[in-house]
Amino acid sequence: MSNHVYKLVELVGSSTSSTDDAIRNAIETASKTIRRIDWFEVTETRGHVADGKVAHFQVTLKVGFRVEP
Repeated sequence: MSNHVYKLVELVGSSTSSTDDAIRNAIETASKTIRRIDWFEVTETRGHVADGKVAHFQVTLKVGFRVEP
């Protein structure tokens, strides 16, 4: 295994369905412009309530991607 260098970016994903969908939305969207995404860490979870029901899930992620040599 070779040594890698990573850069971190912070993303916020949202979904009306679930926190898992919010994570997937953030990663899939970011992967269109960021190459070599290797991992993520959920740092915060929030939501929006409307009329007594959860209307949106919002998840903040740290995403690590490998820096090209």
